[in-house]
Amino acid sequence: MSLQKEIEQKSKEIHTESLSMSIGEIISMYTQCDLDIHPEFQRFYRWSNYQKTKLIESILLNIPVPPIFVAQRTDGIWDVVDGLQRLSTIFEFIGILKDHKGKNVPPLELEKTSLLPSLEKKLWQSKGANSFSDAQQRYFKRSRLDFVIIQKESDPSSKYELFQRLNTGGSSLTPQEVRNCLLIMNNEEYFEKLKILSEYQPFIDTINLSDKNIDEQYDKELVSRFLVLKDKSPRDLTNIPDLGIYLDDELIKYFNINFDNWAVTENIFKRTFKLIFETVGTNAFKRYNLEKDEFFGGFIVSAFEMVALGVAHRIEFNERHPESIISKIKTCWVKITSTGITWKGYSASGRLPKTVGIGQDIFNES
Repeated sequence: MSLQKEIEQKSKEIHTESLSMSIGEIISMYTQCDLDIHPEFQRFYRWSNYQKTKLIESILLNIPVPPIFVAQRTDGIWDVVDGLQRLSTIFEFIGILKDHKGKNVPPLELEKTSLLPSLEKKLWQSKGANSFSDAQQRYFKRSRLDFVIIQKESDPSSKYELFQRLNTGGSSLTPQEVRNCLLIMNNEEYFEKLKILSEYQPFIDTINLSDKNIDEQYDKELVSRFLVLKDKSPRDLTNIPDLGIYLDDELIKYFNINFDNWAVTENIFKRTFKLIFETVGTNAFKRYNLEKDEFFGGFIVSAFEMVALGVAHRIEFNERHPESIISKIKTCWVKITSTGITWKGYSASGRLPKTVGIGQDIFNES
């Protein structure tokens, strides 16, 4: 198919409409449940009160705000694809925002800014002098925001593709936080299943991540890698241009295929990390020094791909021979050292076939 035909075909699959709406209209849609801002996403966004205040300031000063992207569902409700933090900030300021449990979030108290220092401690509505005046409230609600609507006739995958593109690159979200949101957009239970696995204590103990890594959802990224890669052969992994995009796509596919029989996935995951923790502990995913015969340093993802996926690949045999686990891990590092294998600076397609291949080869040995 020629480039022009590909452009024409894909263009026909996405139908959009642009319009401008007053904040008052948007508030009405939210309170009537005609606008789904995905409150469960809020846990992945980290706007400070000052950032929120700057948005309110922009609206008051008529400074352009980026358009908000929504997807129209078949029931007519608008799904927010991009703009959750902006809308959440407005609703929090007004005092109507609800969290993912349906509870009201305390109203936002504004901070001092360089352009509007008198915003300090201002509230939408209060009994004292810190309240917005009636005139200020009317002006705010009459201010307008631009919307881009992906119409219901569009290809069903359009909103996921758009969300992924708008929330990567310069976004404040980490790749796994975007992935978590994609899971929730497909089926909120997908994310809950992922979260449960990430909270399995032997898994937590073996990866032994820093608080910063946990805060950035790296534990869930490791679970995602495990699920997506555990049934792959090294040959399957030789043409991955971008691991993040690959995980986004493959994780959704994995859940779609395996969700109805999730007990099998959970069983393999728990058996794998229970066995690793009981035999190696927190050393499992560290480097190994052959000369000193000791593990050193912190967690490295290459060791995780090599060991966790290797153990899982033949879990029944490895459970029958737990005494061999630590020696096989050392054998992996002997092979890496003796053959001069390195993955420093490699892309995913350069590294993964090596780490997965070594793990499968060594842990498959009787």
